[in-house]
Amino acid sequence: MKRTRTEKDKLRFNIISAGVYIIGIILLVQLFNLQIVKGKEYREQSNTRLSRESTLQAARGDILDQSGNKLATTKSGYSLELYKTKIDNTTLNNALLKIVNVLEENSDTYVNDLPIKVEPFEFTIDENAQIRWKEQNNIDKEKTAEECFYILKNKYKINNENVQEAIKIMTLRYTISKNGYSSTKTVQISSNIGEKSVAIFNERNSDFPGLTIKTGAVRNYISGSLASHILGYVGRIDENELKNNTEYSLNDRIGKTGIEYIFEPYLKGKNGTKQIDMAVDGSITGEYIVEEATAGNNVILTIDANLQQVTEKALKDNISKIRSGGYGTAYSADAGAVVVMNVKSGEVLAMASYPDFEPQLFVDGISTAKYNEYISEEANSPFLNRTIASVYAPGSTFKMVTALAALETGAIKTTEKVNDVGVYRYSSDYQPKCWIYRSYGRGHGYLNVTDAIKHSCNYFFYECGNRLGIDTLSRYAKALGLGSKTGVELLGEVEGTVSSKETSKSKGETFTGGNTLQAAIGQHDNSFTPIEMAKYISIIANGGNNIDVTIIKGIMDVNGNNISDEEIKEFVKNRLGIEKDKPIELDFNKTNLNAILEGMRGVTSESGGTAYSYFKDFNIEIGGKTGSAQTGIEGKTNAWFVGFAPFDNPEIAVIVMIENGGSGSYNCEVARNIIAEYFGMNANKVTEDMMAKPTVQIQN
Repeated sequence: MKRTRTEKDKLRFNIISAGVYIIGIILLVQLFNLQIVKGKEYREQSNTRLSRESTLQAARGDILDQSGNKLATTKSGYSLELYKTKIDNTTLNNALLKIVNVLEENSDTYVNDLPIKVEPFEFTIDENAQIRWKEQNNIDKEKTAEECFYILKNKYKINNENVQEAIKIMTLRYTISKNGYSSTKTVQISSNIGEKSVAIFNERNSDFPGLTIKTGAVRNYISGSLASHILGYVGRIDENELKNNTEYSLNDRIGKTGIEYIFEPYLKGKNGTKQIDMAVDGSITGEYIVEEATAGNNVILTIDANLQQVTEKALKDNISKIRSGGYGTAYSADAGAVVVMNVKSGEVLAMASYPDFEPQLFVDGISTAKYNEYISEEANSPFLNRTIASVYAPGSTFKMVTALAALETGAIKTTEKVNDVGVYRYSSDYQPKCWIYRSYGRGHGYLNVTDAIKHSCNYFFYECGNRLGIDTLSRYAKALGLGSKTGVELLGEVEGTVSSKETSKSKGETFTGGNTLQAAIGQHDNSFTPIEMAKYISIIANGGNNIDVTIIKGIMDVNGNNISDEEIKEFVKNRLGIEKDKPIELDFNKTNLNAILEGMRGVTSESGGTAYSYFKDFNIEIGGKTGSAQTGIEGKTNAWFVGFAPFDNPEIAVIVMIENGGSGSYNCEVARNIIAEYFGMNANKVTEDMMAKPTVQIQN
């Protein structure tokens, strides 16, 4: 019997309906199986596949000397970081105590920003800092260290009665509270732990929920305090720096001072990414690299590590000798600066400032006790780079400026002699005495410009200043680079001051004729940085050619390619906010320059020269000038020696300044040791890192 169309449609509908019911039943059964029968198993599997991304820290670029010797580099290290996990306060606190105990047992340090000590209870910061800290943590400003301790103990629900245990837990809880952490963002507990701790944390991973060990590069300063003011240091990035550098994370290190700061964008490198699989209890189930890290660029300096070491030691030893009366009269010398410069290129070969500091102490966070030691009055500002950030009256080392100005303008002739009668009486407001008159009651007699420099005759230069006038004198000082920043690639360079009518006016003072006489011998308002003085002496020594001062030889990327000079110059200009002036051809008369240079030779090489006794047996002939500059403080005189070598074909200028050093002649031993090292090294003592890549070629 043939079925009707309606019956066929009903049959089809019933078949489809039955299929839908069957599929639905299958899905319900499968869902029941997934959620009820095997739910626990699948949840455990899901938990073990919880993934988080971790940063692979890029190795920071090296800072090298001109021969490829490493001054700052990176070494492999392990940092300890913590993720937030689903554990209660008691479990967290117990885990943190276990972590600290492991670190302390293996002599590893951990982050400690908590400004409280126990047994006895006391703050580790001064009163003003205490007030700010209490405000930040919503604690009444009258609370004692002990009361603050118990407030935090209650806040973090620390049940340990032993205060030593409690403070350990509290220290890390404070770090977590201050920096924050989550299931995807870590907080760093320690930036550099040893292999013993690493082994324990790996073996007992389940005892330390959320703990992860990162392999990375730790900044390492090879030679302690060597070149500390040049290199600067790196430290943990702070909140303000993080706001202005969005590509960084809270656990990163960043350049704070020196080359580390200026060239941070080149040195930093590019971080990579690692994915970590973790269970909800914080245990790690797997790790793999998503993106490799790229190391930073290497920065090559113009300094020579060997010469830098000799320079620093010579300065420190000489300050000690002056203090102990090693030259006859003891002075309370306690600080100084030295600059060694290539007179032709303007490259800084060595730069020392004393006292100094150890950059390595800042990498993991300097201790409060050590930092307080550094900033104490007795420490005498070890962070201050006196070569570029302190100005001093140059004293008699300025006399070559006065001589050159007088000769170039025709105010005096090279053959003209001036009779030093002891007291200069040609100024109505100021009638100074030559230094020899104060010592022996007489003048130097008749001297030409060469002999006046050799004997450092004040009377002669009073006469030069009187004939010149202050406007001309100040113009020549500026032409020789004094009173202007050199533009060296370091933060904190200050500008010296040239004595002038304008300078006096800015101070609300009236400039007088007597001020001109003072300025002519390097006093009055004249005050310059040692690096400005190095530029000035280099220009005198090289025949009057201006130079572009630099401490950077070049920058090399990870593939060995040199960054262009133009890029570096543009970067430094923007970084420092200054643009170097284009060197000006000075075009001094060679006869005039030679007369001055011969006077500087007489200072060191002829009987009667103010530095003759220190260089008479020296086998390298040099030009030099001593200076003893008044400071305005009774009994305090700064000591200068400026010089260049060798005399016939100058290569280097050496500037030595010691605060309260008494006599400029006392600085001669420093210059002598430096010059001896420089020329001895060139002959047979070059030490190079044979594993280093070739340094960059400087374009002329």
